[in-house]
Amino acid sequence: MEAVGVVVEYNPFHNGHAFHLRAAKQTSGANIVIAVMSGSFLQRGEPAFASKWTRAEMALRAGADIVFELPYQFAVQQADTFAAGAVSILEAARCKSLCFGSESGDISQFHHAAMFFARHEKEYQASIRQFLVKGNSYPKAASLAAQELQKNAGTLDLSQPNNILGYQYVNSIIKQNASIKPLTIKRKNADYHDQSFTSDDIASATSIRKALFADGGSIEDIAPFVPQSTFNLMLYYQKTYGTFHHWELYWPLLQYRLLHLNAHELSTIYEMEEGLEHRFLAAALKADSFHHFMTLIKTKRYTWTRLQRACVHILTNSSKEDMKGHEKADYLRLLGMTANGRSYLNKYKNDLGLPLVSRVSSNQSAGLALDIKASRVYGLATGLINKKAFISQDFTQSPIIL
Repeated sequence: MEAVGVVVEYNPFHNGHAFHLRAAKQTSGANIVIAVMSGSFLQRGEPAFASKWTRAEMALRAGADIVFELPYQFAVQQADTFAAGAVSILEAARCKSLCFGSESGDISQFHHAAMFFARHEKEYQASIRQFLVKGNSYPKAASLAAQELQKNAGTLDLSQPNNILGYQYVNSIIKQNASIKPLTIKRKNADYHDQSFTSDDIASATSIRKALFADGGSIEDIAPFVPQSTFNLMLYYQKTYGTFHHWELYWPLLQYRLLHLNAHELSTIYEMEEGLEHRFLAAALKADSFHHFMTLIKTKRYTWTRLQRACVHILTNSSKEDMKGHEKADYLRLLGMTANGRSYLNKYKNDLGLPLVSRVSSNQSAGLALDIKASRVYGLATGLINKKAFISQDFTQSPIIL
């Protein structure tokens, strides 16, 4: 049995994701797909629209065989740390390959870029610093520096979001000396940031969420763009919990946290740097919604994503000490599997590179404690039906088996 790995968020799972899973198997020749999926909060600093358990089931019903949770320590992070955690899990799970979607679609460009920047690391970092001094955000500075260094090299476009992640996957494989073979497929139809639907049956997760949360929006609006199994699970989730998750539901909790902390206490939270704590505290007194708050704290130097991640860390009380120094995951948190996935784990259970965690009470990892805390905070969404049961899911929910 050979496995191909994918790194995902499924917010929500849609037809483009189903295409990716089919293409990953076809491109790699593997017969098992292992998905490493973010948990309650995502890389862009947002609450997942539905719980990790529901999103894991969406994946299993549409082509994945095993779903592991990407720990909070890696999930709510910048691209290089996010990628490093995911690669370490896939390597420990004995994946032969990692298949990611990209705007490029040419894996040779990623290899070339990794070698190029390894040879020009000092020049690259110096160029990034120059663009930071000019007031650019770090992602923008990194993109501009890459363009400047590569202007005559004709290599990878690192201004594109999926190319950036793909580059970090390849870079992490090299740095970790992992045996995984990186593969890429070209993204189909919808662009990552597309805000509206096209006439095709593939739409971006961004446009799907926008339609879902729009005034008068309903699940029926997105039915053409998601598998039937995803649609059914979304209907069930809405009926069971009464809502899908978004930042405005957590604004009262975030505002309380900000009004409760002083500047020194806030400065200990991860990603609170360069006096940002004063800006956050001032805005908390003026804002009447999360979106209003974000417009008050937004600057050219800090991306919306970076600021949202800081908000998540405030919400979960995740300190710099909690989050620093983690280069690899130290456990495999199993969320679900198919019958084929179960056979794979039974075959290799004694040869996995990390402890397999199917019940949280059996593991005392500090990283797992962060995951549990994040899930509990996530369950505090205003108006959530069955809130008590939701908050205890990490202890009551066994891995999903299909």
